[in-house]
Order: sequence, then structure tokens, then C-alpha cells
Amino acid sequence: MTYKDILNNLSKSKFRSGFHLRKYMIDYINDKGTDTIKKHAQNFISERLKPNNPNDGKQTPMKGHPVFIAQHACACCCRGCIEKWYHIPKNRNLTKKEINTFVNIIMLWIKNEYEKNNH
Repeated sequence: MTYKDILNNLSKSKFRSGFHLRKYMIDYINDKGTDTIKKHAQNFISERLKPNNPNDGKQTPMKGHPVFIAQHACACCCRGCIEKWYHIPKNRNLTKKEINTFVNIIMLWIKNEYEKNNH
């Protein structure tokens, strides 16, 4: 399954499809650049989505940073969503490959949203 297929499946969810980048997020991307945004995504996924997180389901804010919005849109905001959508158990660390997959999905979603907002 390609990243595009994954995003297509997620877009069929009323909840997941309700997330969009806002103007201040587009401005933030323009200011920081996509390389920095990608580093933020890497850090957020690596640090916030560890197993046995007592705040699972609450560690990714619903506003503020473009990556946070993308995480919710892409169902990689908490281990519960990751388990439901990607079938990766909550009780183990994510592999580097899985982290990179989520970062790539997030960045594709951000790219698609960015392009929608700049046309």
C-alpha cells in the first residue's frame, strides 16, 4: 500500500478528513521551510509516541503546529490510533522504519494541504 493509498483511506473517515492547515500554519511552513517541519515531525513521533505513555490520546494537541494537525489527519497522533489504523501494538517501541513511514505520510499530507491552500 502506498502513502497515497493510506491518505485516501484516511480521507474516508469523517473525523480524519476534517483536519486542514490554517493560514498561520501555512505561514509557519513558509517561514521555517519543509526540512524543519520534517525534523519536527521526526521529533514529535519519536518522543511523544513511546509505549506506555500515561497521556496516550492526549499527547498531540489539536491545534498550534502543522505537524500536530497532520498527525490527527493521518491517525498517528497516539498509540491507540496507530494500533487501530496501522495495526502496530501499543506496547512496543516504534521501529525507525515505522517512524519514517509516519513522517513521510505526515509530510505528504502537509504537502497536499499546502498545495490546496496556495492555488
